[in-house]
Amino acid sequence: MAQNSLPKAVQDCHNLIVWLIPLLDNFPRNRRFTLGERLESGLLEILESLVEAAYVRNKRDVLKRANTRLATIRHLWRIAYELQTISAKRYEHGARLLEDLGKQVGGWLKSVETPQKIHTK
Repeated sequence: MAQNSLPKAVQDCHNLIVWLIPLLDNFPRNRRFTLGERLESGLLEILESLVEAAYVRNKRDVLKRANTRLATIRHLWRIAYELQTISAKRYEHGARLLEDLGKQVGGWLKSVETPQKIHTK
């Protein structure tokens, strides 16, 4: 499976990580190695799960794991904002990216949970 044939969620998660890591590098030292590390490793886990889901037959459990991890990342992102580690503008942009990714993962999960109808004549 070529990169351009991977689901959009994979590329969007990749883009989110590339956008986020430079921000995490600028977290204050007391937050960089706790909150920043959790955000980074959590998003990397999500990316790994999405890539895995693109290649495995049973996608349901892998996508559920990614979806649950994404919910945790949303909370960590909000904590980063509430602790004034990131600006309101960056928080809003990141929250929008996380929401979009969540919709994609949720839609993908719904598509694999919904039994396919068999058309017969």
